[in-house]
Amino acid sequence: MDAETRNGPLAGYRVLEMGSTIAGPFCGRLLADFGAEVIKVEPAEGDAVRLAGKRFKGKSLYAASIFRNKTLISVDLRRPRGQEVIKRLVPHCDIVVENFRPGGLEKWGLGYSDLARIKPDIIMVRISGYGQSGPYSPRPGYGVICEAVSGLRHLTGDPDRPPARVAIALTDYITGVYAAFGAILALRTASPTTLAYSVANRMGSALANSVPNNLYPTRDGRYIHIQAAQNPVFKRLAAAMGMPELLEDERFATALGRQQHPQETDGIVERWTSSHALAEIESKLKTAEVPAAGINTLEDIFRDPHFRARGMLVEAPDGELGTVTLAGPVPKLSATPAQIRRSGGSIGQDTRRVLTGLAGYAETDLKQLEAQGIVYCDPKS
Repeated sequence: MDAETRNGPLAGYRVLEMGSTIAGPFCGRLLADFGAEVIKVEPAEGDAVRLAGKRFKGKSLYAASIFRNKTLISVDLRRPRGQEVIKRLVPHCDIVVENFRPGGLEKWGLGYSDLARIKPDIIMVRISGYGQSGPYSPRPGYGVICEAVSGLRHLTGDPDRPPARVAIALTDYITGVYAAFGAILALRTASPTTLAYSVANRMGSALANSVPNNLYPTRDGRYIHIQAAQNPVFKRLAAAMGMPELLEDERFATALGRQQHPQETDGIVERWTSSHALAEIESKLKTAEVPAAGINTLEDIFRDPHFRARGMLVEAPDGELGTVTLAGPVPKLSATPAQIRRSGGSIGQDTRRVLTGLAGYAETDLKQLEAQGIVYCDPKS
């Protein structure tokens, strides 16, 4: 085990990650952040996410984040000798993470039953669009498709408009969190774990029975979310807007009255926010102790000292760029905090070390595998 992985609540566990894109790799990243040694397998051309996100000096900063703290090897899973490499690694691992379509690994002789014959107590975390069973299980599925099937798209947006897409791969990240949670439960109980959740009806971005509690435009083209549904808070909002007389109007004086007149209430707040700049509104509402926040852009987040003070933005060493700024790990544990030991590196940077060490390949055999295109070793490694 690499000495730098010894700290954290998952220190001592080794994970073999055969996931791609987001859900599987995010699960692996969470486990790696908290001390597990995660060996990520990717093809010679690299995981597809290496082409995603903003680039700096030719490197994907997204890949630098989602591959951080991982040992990176390159193996062709579709070829028999590549499958043999995986089978030689499995006895040394506690968990396997994969997010292929159901049946994909079985086709290559790497399904759960195949790996359990090699290591009976192996834990296999399987992520797919529709699960491992049921009539839809063979279908291909990505996070954006699951947004539609799960009803999340139905819940998002305004009722009089088409369902809105979530701006990030939210379902992939949620799935990754549940997958990591399931892996930890399995470690604790040594038994299979199945997780599921349901989604309620779509109600739009505004919350019913909570008025005002919405997103409002500002004079300078920004947006601010204001939550002032409780009577004492609305009283402070009315004063901040210079409209204390609202409390004398039965439509707005009580929470029930505002619930019965949501459009009128929101209209008053929107007219006020639309006539002021975001910074001015935030200042007034901060003074009045009204819960509110402008909608941050990435540039706002990087400028805001609070995010760094909370450890939500941290500098991490990067073999190519020197240092990069990454999202800090969560949750924040006081006794055994997560660490970012390094950002995601290059394709195949650890192939030689892992295969000649953990898998026991002789250097001559490794060179043969490399010549046949079964594995890829970064020439700089």
